[in-house]
Amino acid sequence: MTMQLKESAEQNLSSILYLDGVSVSFDGFKALNNLSFVVEPGEMRAIIGPNGAGKTTMMDVITGKTKPDTGDVFFKGAIDLTKHDEAYIANLGIGRKFQKPTVFESQTVFHNLELSLKGEKGVIATLFAALNDVEVGRIMEVLNIIRLTEKAGDLAGSLSHGQKQWLEIGMLLMQDPDLLLVDEPVAGMTDAETEQTAILLRDISATHSVVVVEHDMEFVRALKSKVTVLHEGSVLAEGSLDTVQNNQRVIEVYLGR
Repeated sequence: MTMQLKESAEQNLSSILYLDGVSVSFDGFKALNNLSFVVEPGEMRAIIGPNGAGKTTMMDVITGKTKPDTGDVFFKGAIDLTKHDEAYIANLGIGRKFQKPTVFESQTVFHNLELSLKGEKGVIATLFAALNDVEVGRIMEVLNIIRLTEKAGDLAGSLSHGQKQWLEIGMLLMQDPDLLLVDEPVAGMTDAETEQTAILLRDISATHSVVVVEHDMEFVRALKSKVTVLHEGSVLAEGSLDTVQNNQRVIEVYLGR
């Protein structure tokens, strides 16, 4: 085994998420082109890049929605994600938050979290099931994390756009995933909500690995995380936000627009 292959194998085993040489084509268009990057356990990673860079396709590959043409995608070093479907991968401990929040608007904030806790049951059965002390404690813990303790009894439909985003993040947390994939969480938020979301995600990253796809550079800076820049389906640059913002190629293809 060459030194490079040995280092790659060791990196895979120690990582929470490992992509190597991943390519995906749609009708001749390469959405991902030999994409490779690694996320370590407990790491927060921001993914940025122009429209069409492959960010959504990358998320689709990780969650099993899209199968790659070539390449390796491993979770926790040993689980080959290319071999499993979306439902199986979600149960492995990978939670995905889409850009548009999808909450149960006619239920209270508390019930939304309860429904997520008891995801294996039907909605009606869950609403009439008695919670034990541990479950109530977990809901209250998540309410505190997502800054919605005082809104616990309010209908989810009455929340602001930003608060709905926080609630959906909380619904993912109820499943206690090892890895959270969060897609453009601050789109449409107020400045205050954007600031709170950065703090919220930093708090979550203390106990979970988090990958955030985002366009808002001020928000990315507030995450204080390593940044991966995608362009035409592969990694263009990686490092701190200052590092990638000063990269001439990044300026040409993305930031200079």
